Amino acid sequence: MTDMQSAARAFFTSPTFAVAGASSNPAKFGHRIFAWYLSHNLPAVPVNPTCSSISVRRKTFDTVASPSQLKDPKNTGLSVITPPPVTAQLLREAKEAGVRAVWLQPGSFTERELEFAVREFPGAAVGGFAEGTVGGEGWCVLVDGDAAISAAEQERGRGEKL
Repeated sequence: MTDMQSAARAFFTSPTFAVAGASSNPAKFGHRIFAWYLSHNLPAVPVNPTCSSISVRRKTFDTVASPSQLKDPKNTGLSVITPPPVTAQLLREAKEAGVRAVWLQPGSFTERELEFAVREFPGAAVGGFAEGTVGGEGWCVLVDGDAAISAAEQERGRGEKL
């Protein structure tokens, strides 16, 4: 069984992040999660194959269509906020591209996608309802991200914010 607290900590040791399902629509979780990364001063790239840019916090961000288009996938943690069939394809692309860690948001996966992520991103796949989450809907960056960042900083032996 995967230790999700350790996986969440490992996720936030990534130097960069990408948000699959990022959106300009403030009502969507893809928008809220991308904005969360911005509010934590974490370098993040929106992944959205249906538009070339999104607007968040009155700023425009160029998107990439898939994990294979990320500049440095081997140093990127990928947050996934897509429907399960899209998530399945994204995870395969992320694995092929060399993405280092994935965080599957609630609603983005079935047991099948979660099992694939845990198997293909050993020790660096976050999702589901395993121990540690404080959210009733499972591991969520908006709910569990701050604690995971703090744990990653402590592991690095740094007191400064990422």
